[in-house]
Amino acid sequence: MTDRQPNLFTRDDTFFGVCEALGEDLGINSNWLRLGIAGAFFFAPVPVVAGYLGLGLVIALTRWIAPNPAQPQPVAVAPATEPVSLAKTLPVAANEPEALPLAA
Repeated sequence: MTDRQPNLFTRDDTFFGVCEALGEDLGINSNWLRLGIAGAFFFAPVPVVAGYLGLGLVIALTRWIAPNPAQPQPVAVAPATEPVSLAKTLPVAANEPEALPLAA
């Protein structure tokens, strides 16, 4: 399995990736942008589509000219050590049931 993120413009769940890219760049949820564009589309569909395509072109050019170097890298996980269980260290009386391990 690869941890590499696919290109915004070729993903299956976006349409050019304009709202997703703007959301990443502005630090906001892209669904708010989608709602705003959908609402504006009902009042002026031609300018909204033209603006959306224009933003898509601008984003494509900026991503091509200056790619984002901060792509998420796979996190290296330290090897796990054997957890210390209280059930192994505490004595259990003969008439008591065995203690269950405690969650960390």
